[in-house]
Amino acid sequence: QVQVVESGGGLVQAGGSLRLSCVASGSFFSINTMGWYRQAPGKQRELVAVIGSSTSGGPTNYADSVKGRFTISRDNARNTVYLQMNSLIPEDTAVYYCNARRPGLDIWGQGTQVTVSS
Repeated sequence: QVQVVESGGGLVQAGGSLRLSCVASGSFFSINTMGWYRQAPGKQRELVAVIGSSTSGGPTNYADSVKGRFTISRDNARNTVYLQMNSLIPEDTAVYYCNARRPGLDIWGQGTQVTVSS
């Protein structure tokens, strides 16, 4: 059974950086598409960044609002996906969720809070 657990959230000042980590249990991590999503109070959950399976070359895609500031990466040896967040702004404040997806699988973590103060 696959589970994902996020970590790395916290409180940071505007302009600062954080790195989120998501560790996935179970087998065949490298074939999962891994994504980071976020949900701010009163708003719908939105895609932040996604990285494709290693078998597909690991293509990445980002929300326009984070392009150039956030970087998603994966370490298949550690079953881990990262989200490096630089130049944070108050609008990045949200709960960040990790998602693991492949045919027949769609798993969400519990989320980690990121708060950016102005």
